Amino acid sequence: MKKYIFIMAVLMMGTSIFAQKFVTKSGHIRFYSETPMETIEADNKQVNSAYDHENGAFVFKVLMKSFEFEKALMQEHFNENYVESDDFPNAFFKGKIVNNEDVDLEKMGELPVKVKGKLTIHGMTMDVEADGMMNVQKDMISATSKIMIEPKEYDIKIPGAVVKNIAEEIEVFINVDLKKL
Repeated sequence: MKKYIFIMAVLMMGTSIFAQKFVTKSGHIRFYSETPMETIEADNKQVNSAYDHENGAFVFKVLMKSFEFEKALMQEHFNENYVESDDFPNAFFKGKIVNNEDVDLEKMGELPVKVKGKLTIHGMTMDVEADGMMNVQKDMISATSKIMIEPKEYDIKIPGAVVKNIAEEIEVFINVDLKKL
């Protein structure tokens, strides 16, 4: 129910009755950390996302406990020790496509986009800017991007015993297939 309310609130931000809005509840976010000691990967395929073509607004909501790891112990440490999912259950991104005027819904194909906004993880909000790609298709837009995040910027404390196992910068890959409302 909260996911539904979140998406609806985002969609209500537009003012035009003819605005073209796109949503998904099954976006994919993957993060990757590699050090000489260990490689850590996790996938979350339950990402809520919405894009409003009218004003370029782009949002994500990510349930942190939905990240799946190869090893159950990694998943447990991620949720309990690092992102503290009970206290900070979601990550959010709220921003805009900077070059939204280049997104032509009548022209099928890929185009580069620049996204700028605020990313909240672990209760900390940081400015984020990233390049991405949008693939406009009939009644659907696929969007991809990659950002780098530093756990320390989001007040995620890594215990000294495993600090060499986790990269200082973690790659985050975003891939959403947004369907037209």
